[in-house]
Amino acid sequence: MPDIRKLSHAEALDLIPALTDVLGDCIEDNASVGFMPPFTQDQGAAFWRGVADAVGRGEVLLYGAFVDAELVGTVQIGFALKPNQPHRADLMKLLVHRKARGRGLSTALMKAAEAGAAEAGRSLLVLDTAKGELAERIYEKLGWQRSGEIPDYALYPDGRFCDTVIFYKRLV
Repeated sequence: MPDIRKLSHAEALDLIPALTDVLGDCIEDNASVGFMPPFTQDQGAAFWRGVADAVGRGEVLLYGAFVDAELVGTVQIGFALKPNQPHRADLMKLLVHRKARGRGLSTALMKAAEAGAAEAGRSLLVLDTAKGELAERIYEKLGWQRSGEIPDYALYPDGRFCDTVIFYKRLV
């Protein structure tokens, strides 16, 4: 049974190597997650330090999925910082290491993130994901509503264009 938990600033800092490993594995698997090869440990550490600092400032909720005490997945909730959007948050970077896939970790991480967002007073979540990828089906299965598509939104790590799908979910 996976252990899904919200990570503190200090825990996030301690887990930077493991978080970087999960991110790097997803990039190696050609996931469009904002990074291009060659992906380095330094790039990963810098990214996760920024996330940890945002956790410390209360701008982000960071969740980790652990199997046998090893971090194998993660997801984030980023709070909208604009004064006219206190009800909204962004779901970001749902990542599961290939060695841990097929165990329901994505669903468990999503449910924890949604619950955390609701606890924080957010009633609307939004996300974007690569069209045609497994995550798209996961979001639909979990009740997220497709809002639209944007062609050629980003690149896959192999350099091909990647269309994106925008989803939203009302929590109340």
